[in-house]
Amino acid sequence: MTSTDSLRWDARLWGTLVVLCAALFLDALDVSMVAVALPSIGEDLEMSTSALQWVIGGYVLGYGGFLLLGGRAADLLGRKNVFLIALGVFAIASILGGLATDGSLLIATRFIKGISAAFTAPAAFSIITTTFAEGPARNKALGIFSATGASGFSLGLVGSGALTEVGWQWTFFVPSVVAAGVVIAAAMLIPRSEKPNSNGGFDIAGAVTGTGAMLLLVYGVVTAPEHGWGAASSIAAFVGAAVLMASFITIELKVKSPLLRLGVLRSGPLVRANLGLTVLFGSYLSFQFVAMQYIQREYGWSPIQTALTFLPAGLLVAFTSSTVAKLVNRFGTTPLILVGAIGQLVGYAILLRVGASPALFTVLIPGLLLMGVAFALIYSPASVQGTSGVPDNEQGMAGGLLNTSMQVGGAIILAAVTAVVTAESGGVPNLDALHAATRVAAGIGAVGVLIALYGWFRARQASVSAPDTIEDELSAEEIAVLERV
Repeated sequence: MTSTDSLRWDARLWGTLVVLCAALFLDALDVSMVAVALPSIGEDLEMSTSALQWVIGGYVLGYGGFLLLGGRAADLLGRKNVFLIALGVFAIASILGGLATDGSLLIATRFIKGISAAFTAPAAFSIITTTFAEGPARNKALGIFSATGASGFSLGLVGSGALTEVGWQWTFFVPSVVAAGVVIAAAMLIPRSEKPNSNGGFDIAGAVTGTGAMLLLVYGVVTAPEHGWGAASSIAAFVGAAVLMASFITIELKVKSPLLRLGVLRSGPLVRANLGLTVLFGSYLSFQFVAMQYIQREYGWSPIQTALTFLPAGLLVAFTSSTVAKLVNRFGTTPLILVGAIGQLVGYAILLRVGASPALFTVLIPGLLLMGVAFALIYSPASVQGTSGVPDNEQGMAGGLLNTSMQVGGAIILAAVTAVVTAESGGVPNLDALHAATRVAAGIGAVGVLIALYGWFRARQASVSAPDTIEDELSAEEIAVLERV
């Protein structure tokens, strides 16, 4: 597909962007719908809080475990092909999830959906980053991309609240219909990508060891709160993940066409972008997991009342996307990420004041709005920063790395929060559990502020000295890009 650096796009280019945004919209729609429906799912299928974690964790396990493979597959096998096949599998798994009458079957379908999303997300992301050139055009496209994700999340909250009143199964059936529509539109609108570059072959050994390491790591952190961090199964999972990861690194340093070219990790801005998304997604996912259950259980609110409480934050992200893109063009990514990280930390500090009775307009809404500010100022800028200077034939890999950081980091943080909640309240989503989850999220948010501060200082230094580089032989053009981030 021909790249463009113009901000004036024709109808075909807009159509391509809309279809790709629809895939992210679908992913966000699905995540938020299931989050609101968790209490109803647990009651209907007689699932405990620890078992309900697997409804989220199963998806994250498949998503995080296969993202690096999905990203590289898009680069080597053709982005459009990977996108269409994976999205079709997502639609089928959604239907099966809605038909599930057993918790284990439901978790299995969530795992399959996670795997399919692991191939869809980096394929869509890399189509955007290879279609729109670095600079204002890509910033604008990624801003719109982020806004559709926020819109999907917001619509999913409200839609799930209404659908859950009818039956939680509809929160699975609706995404399947949306996915089927996106597949049809994508087949017509997305041009075939250039012939995939498979010189050097596909890194089978790297795919097996890397995917295996991610699967064992995510499995270990998701099951450890239930089995115990010192249990034999947990230790075996972590040791196995470490051994496979060491093998993966050794393989990637030797093969001609690696699954993950480790040289990209020499870029400070790229690494900080990945860490920033880990903190953003992981801390909020963990807070939301407990808060959704607490609000419905303790306040007696219906699913749609709960959804409407979280809605303003998503709308804020959706309606500020174009403004954020302009801010990136003017100030670069680093200052925006720092402000977003500070906003996130302040938001958690406010949410720590949640009490036994709802304080909607003095605590919940202000705190959640600051979460929206954080997402607006971190997600899109970090996506820009995490792909700048990366060659087109590795954009799938870069997108897969960003999503891996979000999903695997989210699983690790969710497991940590679940362990704290279990120790604090025996797994019951009461006020003590919510406060414990919020404290952990705030602590992680503080780490995010420190990372962002370091990035800001590095950017200041880069203005008077050499910038971070991806590798020693970077071109002058790539160095100029990194100077801006």
